[in-house]
Amino acid sequence: MHKLLTAAEAVARHVPAGAVVGMGGQNINRCPMALVHEVIRQGIGGLTVVGCNLSLPLDMLVAAGLVARTEQGTGNLERYGTLFAWRRAVERGEVGVGDHSHLAMATRFAAGAVGVPFLPTRSLLGTDLLADLVSDGVAVESADPWTGQPVVLLRAMTPDVAIIHANRADLAGNVVIEGVTSHEVDMVRAARATIVSAEEVLPAGAFADRPERVTIPEAYVTAVVHQPFGAFPTSVYRAYDFAEPEIKEYQALGRAGDDGLREWIGANLGASFDDHLRARDPAGTLRAGLTEQMGRLV
Repeated sequence: MHKLLTAAEAVARHVPAGAVVGMGGQNINRCPMALVHEVIRQGIGGLTVVGCNLSLPLDMLVAAGLVARTEQGTGNLERYGTLFAWRRAVERGEVGVGDHSHLAMATRFAAGAVGVPFLPTRSLLGTDLLADLVSDGVAVESADPWTGQPVVLLRAMTPDVAIIHANRADLAGNVVIEGVTSHEVDMVRAARATIVSAEEVLPAGAFADRPERVTIPEAYVTAVVHQPFGAFPTSVYRAYDFAEPEIKEYQALGRAGDDGLREWIGANLGASFDDHLRARDPAGTLRAGLTEQMGRLV
């Protein structure tokens, strides 16, 4: 049975209002932009968004008024600045925040992936983050039963749905990610459902001759969406580089205030992600250049 759906079908079926959404990607690399655009089109709100570096897709969801809470390691675009819509919403008290270290979030996903209620860590000991996580009911200070040394027990994170973008997938849901995977493999294994958009979708069994290429096996994938340039304007390793002018334009609007971001979202999403790509790059020259640039890098 194949798992191929359109983005609209996959989001409508598997991203309910109020869901805990595990976000793939990292900073300006392989963010699930096409899937996030579809969540915004459908106006699915009350979301709790969780991940390590929640970057551009989170800010768009917040600007669209769809996020109630975030739990994350960071929320920024590094050299391009913070997530302005998210920061303002947090400062206004409209979006709750559970601050973690990156390792703490990865540990919570790892616990969910292996089906245990918590995993121990020492990484948060002596930090200000720990007190807040204890207060939130996410962490407990304890002791190693063998040595008596202090440890922190971190509660498992099991998202309602994980959304990621990948290099390729087959119709059965086997997924290949090239380059850094960060927290995504454990996040997908921990999630109750997973939507994967992919640059290329191959017939079922396409990886049978070399199964070691599969990053995430089909058992963990609920739906596959074929979407070339589905991470634009962020990058996909070996496929295309990130579009710096697009990111700078979005961040300039973000610095200026929420009204400009909302106007940009309303004017640029279109009826589908392909419409969005055509609107932003009518002749395809930007995408061709990003593809060529990635080719020079790898």
